[in-house]
This record gives sequence, structure tokens and C-alpha cells, in this order.
Amino acid sequence: MKPVYLLAAGALLAGAALTNLATAAEPTVVAPVAATDAQLKTGPLQTAVFAGGCFWGVEAVFEHVAGVRSVRSGYAGGAAITAHYEVVGSGLTGHAESVEVKYDPAMVSYGTLLRVFFSVAHNPTELNHQGPDSGSQYRSTIFAQTPEQAKLARAYIAQLGAAKVWPGKIVTTIEAGKTFYPAEAYHQNFLKLNPDYPYIVINDAPKLVAFKARLPKLWSEKAVG
Repeated sequence: MKPVYLLAAGALLAGAALTNLATAAEPTVVAPVAATDAQLKTGPLQTAVFAGGCFWGVEAVFEHVAGVRSVRSGYAGGAAITAHYEVVGSGLTGHAESVEVKYDPAMVSYGTLLRVFFSVAHNPTELNHQGPDSGSQYRSTIFAQTPEQAKLARAYIAQLGAAKVWPGKIVTTIEAGKTFYPAEAYHQNFLKLNPDYPYIVINDAPKLVAFKARLPKLWSEKAVG
């Protein structure tokens, strides 16, 4: 995402984006149900971590998934000492802007979270790039928290590739054993707290429009957080 002072000029575009959100957004698809998935079962909350460009929009998407209990923006892939916005922005830390998703395994499966991630949260065919943002910190990555998550993610990526759901090759990587570090407080719930912010209007609000339209059975009208 761009620093605030660079986005000031974007305010001039906000009105047009509000008029026609679809033309301003990254493409979205309706990815199929995961053929290989974890069964729904009662138990403690589970954790998933995804990276798909600016964390503001990805966070907002997962906040509307039925069965998700909390979402935090943060950084994963690098060391604790470099898990700070100004440093991560250099693209040299190994971190990616990420979101930590806590979900009820009795209500939503990991495969369903993958489906949302690959349908409307970001464009998985863009390498180190999402919307107006470029750099490895905006890469498409699944930070698997368990061996099972890594297995399910690999299977789903293969399923999407075989079905040619996206017109280009999926470049999403799977990284295991990486710690998630929460981002600064001002990044949390950013879309919800700043719905008229130009970057949000142009790049992230359309993701919610697409989510509700494309995957209505997975959509929760009330966002968590």
C-alpha cells in the first residue's frame, strides 16, 4: 500500500470508484469447493495465515467469512526485529503483509478459507504484485500452520490449476514454520474504520462487493473484530 501522503491525490478518484467499483477492482473468480478438505468438527479455534497484497483488504474479506472469529493484520516470513511497517516496506525483510485468521472448525473448514482466498481476497497469478503495490512484501503466500494445512493448500492449488480457474498460472507459495507478528494498531480493522479512504475505496471495498455477490453462502453480513 502507498504511504498516506502519496494517497492524497487519490481522493480525486474516489468518487469515480464509488460509482463503478467493479472497474477499479482486481479480477475475482468463483473458485470451486475444495476436493480435499478437513472435516468440520467441534474443537478449539484454529489459526490460518494468508498473504495476498495489502493486508487491509485481505483482513476485511476474512472478517466477513461465516465461522471466522477474529482477524489481525501483521507480518510473516521474516524476523521479529524487522516486523515493522516502515522496515517491511523496503521489501528486504522476507516478510509479507499477512493476516492471521482465527476460525471455528465446526463452522468453517480450512478448505473454505482457501476458497475465499483464491476467489476474492487477491489475484494469485500476480508475482510480488497486487493492484498498485509491488515488492516481495505483497507476495501471494500461504503460511501453513500445520503439515495438514500445507497438504490441503498444495492439493487445492493443484485443483485450481487443473480446472484453469484463473487465466494465468497461480504463483502462490506455501511457507511453513514462519511466525506471525501483529502489525501496528493503526493498521487493524483499517477498512472498517476508514471506509472512505481513497486506497480502500479503489482497491479493497470492491473485494467485499465481489465476495458478497460471488460467494453469498460464505458471507457474514456482520464483520468480526
